[in-house]
Amino acid sequence: MKHPSDETLDSTEEQKGKPRRGCLARLGRVALYGIGLLALIVAVSVKPVDREPYFTTGYYNGTKKGFDDTSKAYQPVSGALKAGFGKAKLSPELGAAQDDPVHGKFKWLPMAGYNPRGGKPAEGVHDDLWAKAIAFEVNGHRLVMLRLDALIIPREVSEEVVKALGEKHGLKREEIYFSATHTHSGIGGWGPDPISKAFGGGFNAGIPKWFATQLVAAAGDALGNLQPASLGSGRFHEPDYVRNRLAKDRGRIDDEFSYLMVKQQGGTTGVIGVYNAHATCLPGENMQLSADYPGYWERRIEEKTGGFAMYLAGAVGSHGPEYGFRGFEGAQKMGEALAEDVLKRLPETKLSPETTLGTFGLDLELPESQVRVTDTWRLRPMVTRRLIPVEQKTYLQVARLGDGLWFSTPCDFSGELALDLKAPLELRGYHATVTSFNGDYIGYVVPQHYFDYTKYESRAMSFYGPYVSPHFMDWMRRMSDVVAK
Repeated sequence: MKHPSDETLDSTEEQKGKPRRGCLARLGRVALYGIGLLALIVAVSVKPVDREPYFTTGYYNGTKKGFDDTSKAYQPVSGALKAGFGKAKLSPELGAAQDDPVHGKFKWLPMAGYNPRGGKPAEGVHDDLWAKAIAFEVNGHRLVMLRLDALIIPREVSEEVVKALGEKHGLKREEIYFSATHTHSGIGGWGPDPISKAFGGGFNAGIPKWFATQLVAAAGDALGNLQPASLGSGRFHEPDYVRNRLAKDRGRIDDEFSYLMVKQQGGTTGVIGVYNAHATCLPGENMQLSADYPGYWERRIEEKTGGFAMYLAGAVGSHGPEYGFRGFEGAQKMGEALAEDVLKRLPETKLSPETTLGTFGLDLELPESQVRVTDTWRLRPMVTRRLIPVEQKTYLQVARLGDGLWFSTPCDFSGELALDLKAPLELRGYHATVTSFNGDYIGYVVPQHYFDYTKYESRAMSFYGPYVSPHFMDWMRRMSDVVAK
């Protein structure tokens, strides 16, 4: 039998317990709502990685239709060569009172190439940056090769240049070949999306205009400088300055240096050089604008020949400079050593006043974006589009100059893939050179077997899933079959 005081105590304890139980119930409901909301966010934000083989997809069939139409119209020409050279200074004037993109004057400019810079402005210009061009003409058919001392050439810039050169000079898209030196100490600020800001600093709408203006000026000078010329080419192995930074000793290295020599009759000698090492001798701590080792290469070639030099970034995806070449001293040693190895071969390079010229461009449809959060899950495209300027179509191009096929790609294209493209063409008597940054940027394109490798190039910067590299290689081989008939 309970004492009355015991009943009072039980009643009191029960009343005290009710608020606690009510509070716990409310917290439980909030937790369930939170879990449900999180599950909903996850459900609408991610989806499984798509591993459907590319050759069964709509993007493959869409590309095939365009390829079939373009290949029917392809027609190379042979005959006497004309060539011309042009350049426009890209070095900006920093600390201007106000931005004047037409004349390259800016209050401040961020640098492109390294995320840890945090968008800090450039502190000066260590060595001049340039927009450069070489124009070729055979029997009225033309090709203009353009390049910037920049990390990439954004799509906005290439579209403006194509439009301007079409209106001013009647050039078609397939007759304009873009590339960049891929210096990681160049001008940033060219993109408004988060990933462009991460690698290029805060957006400044005047910078894409400045890029386009200088490229158009360089192309105009080259076309206005067309003269009878002779053409030759060469290539050699340079294993001492490049490494496979993605797979290291487990991967392969394309250590080839390719060059074109163009000699005007009674005029200028020009040299185009292509190598597959990233222009990252200069670290992120550097806050001065510079062309890195490609700039030193060009200056040494021009100094020794009295002519014109233009460096294009090759298949730099997965390939970096050797660790021993760091800072401005390392960039100078590497660039000038590469130049000397070209210079000693120029006197032996066979030149011909006649050549075959052909240009082939392809609108390449792409897979749905697949920016991954785990091995098996990716962000939905509607989320990715808020972070990265992903598109469903890009551009591939190949230009034929004599027995050389020059492929221009919209990415950091892997040197390992370039090796696989070159080998069968060599057996047919053609040499392939692959360059990157052709006026668009879709991330890294690396061999399919690296897709699940959790490294920067294969995970963070591979935007289009496991079949993007086989898709590229399939169409590049087909393009070469048409051009190398």
